[in-house]
Amino acid sequence: MIWNSAEQLTARAMASLQLERLQRVIRHAYDHVPFYRERLSAAGLDPASFCSLRDLERIPFTVKTDLRDHYPFGLFAVPQQQIVRYHSSSGTTGKPIVVGYTRTDMENWVDCCARVAAAAGVTADDTCQISFGYGMFTGGFGMHAGIERIGAGVVPISSGNSERQLMFMQDFGTTVLVATPSYVLHLTEVMKNLGIACEDLKLRVGLFGGEGHTPEMRVLIQERLGIVDTQNYGLTEVMGPGVSYECLENCGMHINEDHFYPEIINPDTGEVLPEGEEGELVLTTLTKEGIPMLRYRTKDITRLMREPCRCGRTNVRMDLVRGRTDDMMIIRGVNVFPSQIEAVLMTVHGIGPHYQIIVTTEQFMDRLEVQVELTDGQRLERYGQLQQLTQEIRQKIRTVLQIDVKVTLLNPQTLERTAGKAKRVVDLRTSRTF
Repeated sequence: MIWNSAEQLTARAMASLQLERLQRVIRHAYDHVPFYRERLSAAGLDPASFCSLRDLERIPFTVKTDLRDHYPFGLFAVPQQQIVRYHSSSGTTGKPIVVGYTRTDMENWVDCCARVAAAAGVTADDTCQISFGYGMFTGGFGMHAGIERIGAGVVPISSGNSERQLMFMQDFGTTVLVATPSYVLHLTEVMKNLGIACEDLKLRVGLFGGEGHTPEMRVLIQERLGIVDTQNYGLTEVMGPGVSYECLENCGMHINEDHFYPEIINPDTGEVLPEGEEGELVLTTLTKEGIPMLRYRTKDITRLMREPCRCGRTNVRMDLVRGRTDDMMIIRGVNVFPSQIEAVLMTVHGIGPHYQIIVTTEQFMDRLEVQVELTDGQRLERYGQLQQLTQEIRQKIRTVLQIDVKVTLLNPQTLERTAGKAKRVVDLRTSRTF
């Protein structure tokens, strides 16, 4: 279902709308945010000089540390009296980033999240269970409001307490699940322990975000729950969920281009790349009043696609995020993304979907250890089978990465489960987890 006519604008009409809004947001940021006025002035730029969308490339990038350095309200473009909602990141690596929404921002956010749900086939006949955390995190509140706008029923259960989650799914007849994909896989394990089959539930659609997941993990989720798995994308700095979303064709995520202008850059040089090439996604908010973002570096690796989509939406699509520039590991000269390892693990029979990557340094050499759970703990007692499985995983990872890794097989339920983003990598070289 097409929710908003902006999803079907012609390329010419969209470009005209984007330029009008870009000129307005640059002027708004220049006039009301000292940080942007200083940045633009230092670069010799005047808001009146922006006459085309390509002129945006002249503006310096905004990065996450800019928000932290101006904590809490230094990048706000309106007085606090006009802010009706605050959200923030977790702040696990220092001060959190803080964002604010005006009434107009909230209306736009709700509309964008309604588009996410509508594209996945959610209607007023659905009951949607939101298993995102509610609080300063944007996910729960954003999707809640968008789904309500469509007219569907919302079960705002928040995260955790998996047995209660499943009880409500059964008793309320939940048809749509909103959660992180790693938590969904945890729920399927709890279902198995409780003797609940997917046929005992009425789930038909998943709206999954907060973290990416590979096509292989999508297949696993769909098999275990018997649902259509759709992904959506957003980040606190530019709005929250609702930046882009999959339709039922599953061929990339449609970007709400009337609110966000996307660019793909070379993460090393900052050069804007030709359309279709893979690089780092940069977003400029076109309608944000409370805290406009000019050329925000997301650190997410993807590419843009303008080929027509069978769903009828004309907005540019971004490919599923392949990784992040800040979680890319360089191991003995090889660029390694956790998603590459995940894709391999999902193809191996006998191991579960939960894993962790440990990075260490031994004798000045970086080394990778992949810890993964067995589906059957009794296999730990069968040395021959264990060795064979370990060698299979090592060989498959070596084929993809061209480096050797250590593989450690664990008992089921050994690794920590979380309702939020899964902690996939522990980098002991710098003592950081992400």
